[in-house]
Amino acid sequence: MVGSKKNWFNASIFLVVIILINVGSQYWYTRIDFTKEQRFTLSEKTKSILKDAGQPISITVFLDGDLPAAFKRLKNATKDLLTDYRAYAGVEVKVIFADPIAGLSASEQDTAINNLYQAGIEPTTLNIKNDNGFAQKTIFPMAIIAAEGKRLPVKLLQNLDATGNYEENINNSIQNLEYLFTSGIQKVLTGDHPRIGFTEGNGELSDAYLDDAIKSLSESYEVGRVNLKLIDRAGLDKLKLLIIAKPQIAFTEAEKYKLNYFVMTGGRIVWSIDQVGAELDSLKGAGQLAFNRSLNLDDMLFMYGARLNYNLLADANCAEIPLAMGGAEGQIQMAPWVYYPLLMPDTASYLVKNIDNIRGEFVSTVDTIAVAGIKKSVILHSSAFNKVFNTPQMLSLQMVAEQPDPREYVNVPQSVGILLEGSFASVFLNRAVPPGIEEEYVLPAKSKPTKMIVIGDGDIFKNQVSSRDGSTFPLGFDRYTQRNFGNKALLQNIADYLSNDNNLIVLRNKEVKIRLLDKAKLRTEKLQWQLINVLLPLLLLISFAIFQHYYRKHKYAR
Repeated sequence: MVGSKKNWFNASIFLVVIILINVGSQYWYTRIDFTKEQRFTLSEKTKSILKDAGQPISITVFLDGDLPAAFKRLKNATKDLLTDYRAYAGVEVKVIFADPIAGLSASEQDTAINNLYQAGIEPTTLNIKNDNGFAQKTIFPMAIIAAEGKRLPVKLLQNLDATGNYEENINNSIQNLEYLFTSGIQKVLTGDHPRIGFTEGNGELSDAYLDDAIKSLSESYEVGRVNLKLIDRAGLDKLKLLIIAKPQIAFTEAEKYKLNYFVMTGGRIVWSIDQVGAELDSLKGAGQLAFNRSLNLDDMLFMYGARLNYNLLADANCAEIPLAMGGAEGQIQMAPWVYYPLLMPDTASYLVKNIDNIRGEFVSTVDTIAVAGIKKSVILHSSAFNKVFNTPQMLSLQMVAEQPDPREYVNVPQSVGILLEGSFASVFLNRAVPPGIEEEYVLPAKSKPTKMIVIGDGDIFKNQVSSRDGSTFPLGFDRYTQRNFGNKALLQNIADYLSNDNNLIVLRNKEVKIRLLDKAKLRTEKLQWQLINVLLPLLLLISFAIFQHYYRKHKYAR
């Protein structure tokens, strides 16, 4: 009787605990993340933005219906993430998954796709393999974030490269999901779309060579070209970031005055500069003299804390270039070119963490200058197998055939990209206003706290352009080797870091490892694993039955 009461008491206690846990789960949310890379754990920045949202948020994800396996993985990852968003948000977060063309006729689908495109929802067409060959399927790997009448389209499928490697693209997309939704929610709530300007008027890269850079940034920012000769003070005040990409004509003092004013008011600048003039197309034939450019920027950069050197970096860790081998068919052969170094992101800087090697072209080294109050960080450097040539230097494609002496290419890594942060001194302090400045600019002795990046390569944000039809390739994609480099990710990280004071760039560094099966091993060991999966359970079952038979016989025979 005592034992029976004790059992009832224990059962009652267990039941009460279960009820309390279920009631508590309605008010407190928690989860335990056992994954090595903490893929299911939201960052504190995301939690803070969601907690302080202040108004209901609606998120419509256009990933639903019959999807290929890879996109089902993207959908599930999105659903898991948004479930956490709903749990941590201080307001209602409504999440809807929809297939916008489900059940529509062909003509209705065309109308719906056109309407979605006008709203910023772009379709992706896939070739799906089936029993009859291939079939095309249109899907929408996008979402719309809405709050208080403001809407923002978000592209979920990131880094879609020309090689069509969907497994890698989906993995990159999953890694970026938290950044995409958190930054998107922040932009919708605040209505903040920072303006980014690519300068023109000093021989900078043309629109064709900056096509993918501008398109990539336009998904999150207002992006356009800025002519320093024409822009006025009001125009400068509206900008958050200026990118100076490969100028070839010297800057006037009036243009430098405007740049200095922009820095003094807290503006951010990316200096992507070629100190040495050299082009691969000019090396055909007798070759070319790599000459020092006079851009009239040395004094300005020196006062800010950087020095762009007049030299060329040669690196054994380099990209390949196409060489015409002649013959009737005009064969092309790829050959390593030491003047196209593969720049390495500095792993100590979260600005460039988890980015692939960066493809450079005729790169110069960058040194830091001791300037009080300025924090300096190296973000890009060469490998340890490099050699630095002072310029002018004669270059020729015949140099490709020369095997570099390994002993001459052993060197300390050279810095080619630096980040400067702090309050910068005015370059025009106690100097007369230069000719050409007609407005009144108020220049303090020190700038507001701001940031800038100096890179010794003007081509780092340049995409390749087809010589046949003028079509452009994705930034960082080499059409000759079919390789993708980290140039686009570098640009996006830089834009996010310099334009966003909330430092959401840390969300881009989240790494999700997809542990896929080894397909080669599957082919060679297919029969072995089939036998194991079929026979082993049967053997275990038979063994258990035999053991149970003899155990019972032994137990009851006594």
